[in-house]
Amino acid sequence: MSVLRSLESKIAGLVEGTFSRAFRSEVRPVEIARRLAREMDQHRTPSVSRVYVPSGYEVYLGLEDRERFAGAEQEMIAELSAYLLEHARSERLVLIERPRISFVTDERLGLGEFGIKVEELDRGALANRPSPGSDRKREPRRERPEPSAPAPAVPAPLPASAAAEQVAQPAVVGPASAALVAAGQRIELTGSGIVLGRSRSCDVVLEDTNASRRHAAVRPAAGGWAVEDLGSTNGVSVNGTRISGQCLLSPGDVVSLGRTELSYEQGGNRA
Repeated sequence: MSVLRSLESKIAGLVEGTFSRAFRSEVRPVEIARRLAREMDQHRTPSVSRVYVPSGYEVYLGLEDRERFAGAEQEMIAELSAYLLEHARSERLVLIERPRISFVTDERLGLGEFGIKVEELDRGALANRPSPGSDRKREPRRERPEPSAPAPAVPAPLPASAAAEQVAQPAVVGPASAALVAAGQRIELTGSGIVLGRSRSCDVVLEDTNASRRHAAVRPAAGGWAVEDLGSTNGVSVNGTRISGQCLLSPGDVVSLGRTELSYEQGGNRA
């Protein structure tokens, strides 16, 4: 049973169990849950790389229905909020915050009637939200360089002071132009590379429930770029083959992280 089906059963169970002996209302929490999900879907706001949906919802009930729900209102709100959160995850929709649901009495509504008011998204605030890859400032990290191995070694990023001391030393560089492309969005590969995952601390944030918080990294290797599995749950695949450790990428390779697929593009090498 899916998570959404499980939540629907739990919400329906509230009525059939706790409420059935006391309620004659035709309004059932599971009906409200499904209507809330429809309202969420109808108020989608696409951005460059994400689809945002509202977080605030008001449920209007008639006086008699509101009185009958009063004893379990907070429990219902918690379950409805969890239902909307899981719906958003399954549809790969982005919420600014956890769903906020409130009940409001409208005496014009009769028994079994209800309505929903959706809080509109602030488009100005969405326009100022960072895009994937710019959610955080990159800070120098001190890491031990990886030991040499038959596969191309990927250099660890150096702090600014160490980099200044090694200006004259040869460094491993990637191609002059390389990028990952996903759903029409181009992610340029520069510097010490990028980390991809669901965590907001990643360079590229994946709105994918099958991705791990820190799923994979793409870093410069000799003459190109290599993808590395960072210990993810569902693994990393290149052209349908699951990799172990690092894998040097070739133009046209398809990298799969959870349900996310990214195509690797590469131009000429740097001088």
